[in-house]
Amino acid sequence: MDHRKLVIIPTFNEKENILEMIQSVMGLVGGFELLVIDDGSPDGTGDLVKSKKSDFPGRLHLIEREGKLGLGTAYITGFKWALERDYDFIFEMDADFSHNPEDLIRLYQACAEKHFDLAIGSRYITGVNVVNWPMGRVLMSYFASVYVKFITGLPVKDSTAGFKCYHKSVLKGIKLDEVKFVGYAFQIEMKFTSWKLGFKLVEVPIIFTDRTKGTSKMSRGIFKEAVLGVIMMKIKSIINPYTLNQNGLTE
Repeated sequence: MDHRKLVIIPTFNEKENILEMIQSVMGLVGGFELLVIDDGSPDGTGDLVKSKKSDFPGRLHLIEREGKLGLGTAYITGFKWALERDYDFIFEMDADFSHNPEDLIRLYQACAEKHFDLAIGSRYITGVNVVNWPMGRVLMSYFASVYVKFITGLPVKDSTAGFKCYHKSVLKGIKLDEVKFVGYAFQIEMKFTSWKLGFKLVEVPIIFTDRTKGTSKMSRGIFKEAVLGVIMMKIKSIINPYTLNQNGLTE
């Protein structure tokens, strides 16, 4: 079966990377499509995407938003756009080549051929596979996942990973308008919610390479949100257990 596959990449000031990323994704076997969601990048990232749309008619898409509205809201916008157009598999990916575009195929295979609902590109499932990160950041990321598992029970070694493939049923089943977090906590919340709803998760080992161009968007505020957000998610799951979005599943 020829599945429809959409890669969603949020951007803010990624002019150094976006053209090469477009070429990389468009060049993959399997007819991947790409949706760039640009938050009003003052460096002209959105204009660069527009300049390439005619090269890939019907495969390269752009949503431009006014101002920096956050990673989580960008992905929610993309998820809704994808569901409205009935894509079969929807991917999350960074623009900075920390995620290898060729690994999209492996994530797709995990869902399409091995029948998992959510495939996670994992830095920690086979040790610590991170290149060019300072040791302090490696430890912060690794122990964040240890913390998440301890608090929530989520059986995932890389709970903050942002490289993922969803089968459309997962995104239809999640009440997307109730997802509130924007950074690390957004990535954790989506995995935790998927797991609580009974979807099948799998971690696919990847090598994560820190960006060589552009500027990281990580901040202390994003990390703090994750620490507090995990506790909030756990409490919510006890007081108000997660339920499938039946309206989404029947649309």
